[in-house]
Amino acid sequence: MPRAVRFDEYGDIDVLRVVEVDRPAPGRGQALVRVKAAGINPGEAYIRQGLAADKWPATFPSGQGSDLAGIIEELGVDAGEFELGDEVFGFTHKRASQAEYVLVDIEDLVLMPTDVSWDEAGSLFVAGTTAYAAVRAVSLSEGDVVVVSGAAGGVGSLAAQLAKNAGATVIGLAGQANHAWLVEHGVVPVSYGEGALDRIQVASDGRIDAFIDTFGGGYVELALHLGVHADRINTVIDFDAATKYGVKAEANADAASAEVLSELAALIAKGVLEVPIARTYPLDDVRDAYRELEKRHTRGKIVLKP
Repeated sequence: MPRAVRFDEYGDIDVLRVVEVDRPAPGRGQALVRVKAAGINPGEAYIRQGLAADKWPATFPSGQGSDLAGIIEELGVDAGEFELGDEVFGFTHKRASQAEYVLVDIEDLVLMPTDVSWDEAGSLFVAGTTAYAAVRAVSLSEGDVVVVSGAAGGVGSLAAQLAKNAGATVIGLAGQANHAWLVEHGVVPVSYGEGALDRIQVASDGRIDAFIDTFGGGYVELALHLGVHADRINTVIDFDAATKYGVKAEANADAASAEVLSELAALIAKGVLEVPIARTYPLDDVRDAYRELEKRHTRGKIVLKP
């Protein structure tokens, strides 16, 4: 029998388990995908911990995961132009991708480009569409100066690159260990922590047009202190601050489509966007994968390999 990640109650990492489940059968407009890679995301940890129960409650037993890449094993009727054996990537809204097999609506799948790896494609949906929405929200133009917090993280690393591709000068807040990576990608690195405001002002020569917050913990307030107008600040995580100060909070839901995924994958294939893969784990080590993720010091993405 195929296996999948499950949890039966809210809690810490130890509630996660890998269990045998029935093999799903595709319905109309669905494909059964054998998963080759499934990225993990902080939002999944918040849901499992019950921290988002008012907004995204879990129904137990609950699966996990949205991101996926794999091979089509079965097709339901009305499957469009997809065929058995097609290599695809995409997403599911059913909290189900961290499994050996997952049912996916045809409209949420994209054919794999030849120059994109399983790990990149399988971890692109949440982080990629969130970064895409955040960059679009702050309306960057050629020559703008934008600050990205958490600039080496799963979302931040992509947002920084997309902002650079838009013609902006990008200042990336990150730990010293990630500064070389940022420089390699055309981003001006600045260390986070005490004194960050002064360091940003020096790095920007006093001009900052926009701010993208991918980390939370006071960066919205920092952006306002730097003189950035509220309509050019976007946070993908600090929703309380967004409400309090009237800044934007556009994220995954604002760009969640196969069309955006296709656009991002094309950038990867062209070599102008990199999805840094911090580490991969077998499905059985899902607890270890989330243990590393929840330290919040990962460069890029962590991927499960069913």
